[in-house]
Amino acid sequence: MYAIWEDRNRALMLGVSVLITLAIGLLDWWTKPYVLLGILYLFPIMLSAPFVPRWVTIAAALACSALGEMFSSLGRSGAEFRLILVALALAGCGLFAGELIRNRVLIVESQERLRVLVETSPAAIVTIDNHGFIELANQAAHALLCPRDGTLVRYPIASFLPELHHALRREEGPQFRTSMQCRGHRDNGETFLAEVWLSTYRERSIPKLAAIIGEIPESAQATGDDAADVSSGVERTPLSPKEVDVLRFLVQGLSNKEIAARLGIGESAVKHVFQQLFSKIGVRTRSQLVRVAVEEYRDLL
Repeated sequence: MYAIWEDRNRALMLGVSVLITLAIGLLDWWTKPYVLLGILYLFPIMLSAPFVPRWVTIAAALACSALGEMFSSLGRSGAEFRLILVALALAGCGLFAGELIRNRVLIVESQERLRVLVETSPAAIVTIDNHGFIELANQAAHALLCPRDGTLVRYPIASFLPELHHALRREEGPQFRTSMQCRGHRDNGETFLAEVWLSTYRERSIPKLAAIIGEIPESAQATGDDAADVSSGVERTPLSPKEVDVLRFLVQGLSNKEIAARLGIGESAVKHVFQQLFSKIGVRTRSQLVRVAVEEYRDLL
């Protein structure tokens, strides 16, 4: 529907708007004693509004209002008031339609650019909906995960990368980004060690997740196996309830000040809890702490 308002159709749509305006004016003149057709000028104004500056839309509304009043059979009493009222109505509707269509065209164009970028990327990219099903997957993702049916779309991500299913946040909270290593499963039964960069986001208030997936080559798995052990065989360090709360809010992307407000404690106390977490878990940065939280403590979060 919005394709008619693409830039390549600018001259055509402006020409059509002018022709419609002239046709309405001619018909209004012909039916002057019988019917008032001034409201029909709304259609050419809305049709041309996305292509022209706002002042042109206002000027066109004034011209159409004057044209409608010229062929009106209501008499001269109150003509100025009717002229202003109709002009405001036409200009308001035209400006609103113009902004609405411009914004929608920009969204469609950005989505198309994003789709092309994802599909042509050499990296495996997937997006996951709020139910844990794959919503979009490029060719590289299909080559990496080898789906039996030839497509990953509408398949649960848990079948291929269970860690990503657990990373999807359904509760309200800020966006967060992190990376992790986890064990992946191809649909042909093979397993592989994956490096995943993931980001949560919301689309019309619906939580979703986007991830870039890379396979760690066998030559690098000597060191990668140490990281994989974090999420498989090693017993995790027990955490206190307060440490779990702080970790949960950290994963949600909250700052120290926001965490302190949520827990009703001082900011210095939050910093002290972070120092305890760094010491217990054996990490040095907040991003490393987020990664370990997603991999090891997801059931508590």
